[in-house]
Amino acid sequence: MFGHDPTALASRLLSVMENDIIPLTRRGVEAGNKVFGAALLRKSDLSLVLAETNNETENPLWHGEVHTLKRFYEMAERPNTKDLIFLSTHEPCSMCMSAITWAGFDNFTYFFSYEDSRDAFAIPHDLKILKEVFGLEPGGYRKSNAFWTCYSLPEMAAAEENPDEKAGFHARIDAIKASYAELSDIYQASKAGNDIPLN
Repeated sequence: MFGHDPTALASRLLSVMENDIIPLTRRGVEAGNKVFGAALLRKSDLSLVLAETNNETENPLWHGEVHTLKRFYEMAERPNTKDLIFLSTHEPCSMCMSAITWAGFDNFTYFFSYEDSRDAFAIPHDLKILKEVFGLEPGGYRKSNAFWTCYSLPEMAAAEENPDEKAGFHARIDAIKASYAELSDIYQASKAGNDIPLN
């Protein structure tokens, strides 16, 4: 995928979540924002271009993905989006998915699904909007289409055939989930005082 060994790619994407997105998200959640974040990596060498997190307390449109794109387009020099991997911590909502499309990305990879956002994070809005506005059931969008193909990072890791590598991925995924569970608890405990429309 993207010209890389699948094991190396999955490991690198997990590393970006562990080392780049989660620390930013921790600060964001402490400021009252949701747990969503994103990062952009070069397809060529998997180097990090940018990592960001949700900033809805400044603007309710600054979801993790859209805020990442905002920061990306503020860069003086930036790569072509076709040369980048878009990593999202959570399956992008309809707004974020559209923004990724309009920005010209041909891919995105996510860690948590819509169902995870609803069930593990008590944030059901993505599924509600897809159902109410577009009439789509969960997973009802085309994950490979004329604009992009999307991938699930846990599914990529689960496809690992080496038992040792697979066990390592499993442990890292569990640790990431535990970090996000902690961040979600912090957000849920503080959200009553914010003015984010869909909190």
